[in-house]
Amino acid sequence: MKNEFLTPQEAAERIEAGAVMSIAGAPELLSTLPKGNWIGGSTVYFMTETGGKVDREHLFCTTFPEGSHATARYLATADLANLAQGYEAGGVTLVIIPAFSEAHARFAEDGAGYADLFDQPLLGWISGVHLDEIGKVTPSVFDGAQGAKHEDGAVLLHVAVPEGMRPSLDIVNIFKQGDDAELVFSFPEAGFSAHKAIVNGQEIGFARYVTDKGIDTKLPLVANYAGALINVSFQSVDPDAGEVAFYAPVFPGVEYRLAAAQEDYAKTFATQVGSAGEGSYSCNCILNYVYGDMEGKLTAGFTGPVTFGEIAYVLLNQTLVKLDLAA
Repeated sequence: MKNEFLTPQEAAERIEAGAVMSIAGAPELLSTLPKGNWIGGSTVYFMTETGGKVDREHLFCTTFPEGSHATARYLATADLANLAQGYEAGGVTLVIIPAFSEAHARFAEDGAGYADLFDQPLLGWISGVHLDEIGKVTPSVFDGAQGAKHEDGAVLLHVAVPEGMRPSLDIVNIFKQGDDAELVFSFPEAGFSAHKAIVNGQEIGFARYVTDKGIDTKLPLVANYAGALINVSFQSVDPDAGEVAFYAPVFPGVEYRLAAAQEDYAKTFATQVGSAGEGSYSCNCILNYVYGDMEGKLTAGFTGPVTFGEIAYVLLNQTLVKLDLAA
């Protein structure tokens, strides 16, 4: 795979030449691209070879190796359970879903139960907008095959890679569960927000509890799913309305612990992320970008879109997801 920051004209030429591509950028730029074998999502935040930055003039383009065959398609929210039906044998699938959409909620809550979902590497991201535009501009995705923009549903790129290449999917999560027994929570209802939580067997108003305890909401809640640590990040806390909003859903019957504190968020992330090799694709969470103060900083060679959620089979928060194609 080849990662490049291109002008819209350069990206259009690549598409017209028949390249298989995943493209991230401002929606007004994505809207200018011709039909072809590509999918795209809106974001203006990127990790580049010169560091993290906001850019509204270029597109981040990942081109799959020559010889790759791909099918780009759009799935309406009601059809998300059919996601795996387009899998290419021995290949990999990319998926992009708009933030705050019904598809975002449905995939987050139901995706792990979709038939055959885990049969091949599935990765992707949640498209977003500039943080100052939340609530004013709607995140979007683009189906290059049809030349269509969507604000709900999902776009997928099912890729059959050249023979001899093996996709390898990995997650970088710098967080571990904290050991404070008072910061262990469960929730009576599933969803992207919570009014109530259960602590030490007692039901409490969660927003007021978070505020009164001075909980650091830069730290996510962390659940242990059979050894895999999955983050649920805080979006906002409104004690007056009694509501806490998250970037991923919480579920009943799951124990969540507040993540252990990080002495130096940026340094810890840089230490754990490792180094990018040739043929790597990655996406990095907007919360890592903001809390890790990544503007102008490098991430060990990993370049790609900065996102409102990452997908490695299921929805993730405050992680970096990476795909390697090894020969």
